[in-house]
Amino acid sequence: MKKTKPTGGASFQQSRLWLMYPARLITNPVIWELSRKFPVITNVRQASVTDEIGIVCLELSGRRADIKSSIQWLEKLGIKVEPVEIGVIES
Repeated sequence: MKKTKPTGGASFQQSRLWLMYPARLITNPVIWELSRKFPVITNVRQASVTDEIGIVCLELSGRRADIKSSIQWLEKLGIKVEPVEIGVIES
C-alpha cells in the first residue's frame, strides 16, 4: 500500500488537538505510528510527560477524512483527544 502525501484544496485542513495518553502508552511511538498509517502531517506543538500521563498538543494537517480517521485510531488506542481552544497556543 503506497502512502500518499496530503494535497491542497477544499478538503485540506489543519487541526490542533490535545492528546492525553494513559500510562501504558507513554513509551510507545504513537505519533510516529500515526504518521506511517495515515497521510497526515504531524507537528508537536507542546508536550508534558510524567510516569502517570502524557499530554501532547498535536497539530494535524491533511485531508479532512484522513484527520478524522487519525483521531478515531488514536481514540481506539485509548488516547483521549480534544480540540485545542482557539488562541491557546500561538507560537
